Amino acid sequence: MSSRELHFNAFVWPHGYHESAWRVVGEDVRTVLGLPYYADIARTAERGLLDTVFLADDIAIPEYRVAHLPQTQFDPISVLSALAGVTSHIGLVGTGSTTYSQPWELARRFATLDHLSGGRAGWNIVTTVTSLAAANFGEAAHPDHADRYARAHEFVDVVTRAWDSWEDDAIVGDRPDGVWADRAKLHAPRFHGEFYDVEGILPFPRSPQGWPVLAQAGQSAAGIGLAARYAEMVFSGPPSLEAAVTFRADLHRQAAAAGRSPEQVLVLPALMITLGGTEAEAQAKAQRLEDLSSAEFRWQNVLYTAGLDPDGFDPSAPLPASQLDIPAPSSRASQLYEATRAEPGAPLREIASRFKSGAGQFHFVGTPDQLADHILTWQDAGAVDGFTIMGSTLPHELTTFVDHVIPTLQRKGRYRTEYRGTTLREHLGLARPRGR
Repeated sequence: MSSRELHFNAFVWPHGYHESAWRVVGEDVRTVLGLPYYADIARTAERGLLDTVFLADDIAIPEYRVAHLPQTQFDPISVLSALAGVTSHIGLVGTGSTTYSQPWELARRFATLDHLSGGRAGWNIVTTVTSLAAANFGEAAHPDHADRYARAHEFVDVVTRAWDSWEDDAIVGDRPDGVWADRAKLHAPRFHGEFYDVEGILPFPRSPQGWPVLAQAGQSAAGIGLAARYAEMVFSGPPSLEAAVTFRADLHRQAAAAGRSPEQVLVLPALMITLGGTEAEAQAKAQRLEDLSSAEFRWQNVLYTAGLDPDGFDPSAPLPASQLDIPAPSSRASQLYEATRAEPGAPLREIASRFKSGAGQFHFVGTPDQLADHILTWQDAGAVDGFTIMGSTLPHELTTFVDHVIPTLQRKGRYRTEYRGTTLREHLGLARPRGR
């Protein structure tokens, strides 16, 4: 039995993570455009004592998706700030791009969320794969993979310097002498690097957690390297148990080499779930979702999630040989290129059909007891510290997880029965960073 505590991150997506979810849930399709949808999910996750709710982000939307999926890519910070007011404990993690943001501005926004939530904020660090984002931000070209990660390292360094620009005890509050804060305890970044120049302090004191929790989900070698250097929660991971054990061990080795404690790097890979009272019921639910899926959507989505523009390719023809000579913009693109080389001449539509929808996550289909066993098997093997729970439909699968899987884990003595603090760092057992 593992003595390590389990952790769960609830992934929030309109109607659920499966592409067909919006076609089977009973709610009006427009409910995902209002705060009550997100508030209900966050409160359900908090009732289950989950560590976090997580909002991804797309800062560019390919038009093909509008026909097949609900589009609700609101600003994560705005939504999470609203959720801070209707929850009291659960962590609030949002995505922020290092490619199409400025570090001082992003540092301010996430530190604001940390203050307003009483220390529950987390930043999911991404480099933005899609080249469509460039035009939205007035850029002539999208940076290549290596450049994006080089910028990301410097970006995170600048952000953490901004978060450390006030010492924890800088506020004096001396009314008789009229001193609100001690200027000697300010430390402006005054950073001048290869990509960024940032001078001044944040316009408010250091936030409750010191730094919002840092999360990362990249699966390429560069992404894993970034996670090893900075991340405290890692959402990526291979779909097989053996590969996941190797992934986590390698990530921890790299973190140790970077001078960090491996115990401060939690691995919570994506796990899409479809649950039923019996295995047959769960299989029937999952099959219905698959039966409603669109082959037209699938080939386009494989390209898009690989960092390619679907409008630039003919699905009836093979992926052009010239494309294979270009460095892959993402780990998923590398998988697509390898599959194409293995089946020369095969149409792109056929190659794409071999890939799982979405980000290629594992899809668990079964009963709550079977899921509890799956979770414990993976944790005991050293593959995970928990999971990012992605309900194939929402809020239904998350509610089932909270009402049936969590109690099973609690009865086995493997999950907490109350929150052990008020901040996200306390939930996760993470140290509070000391100021520079």
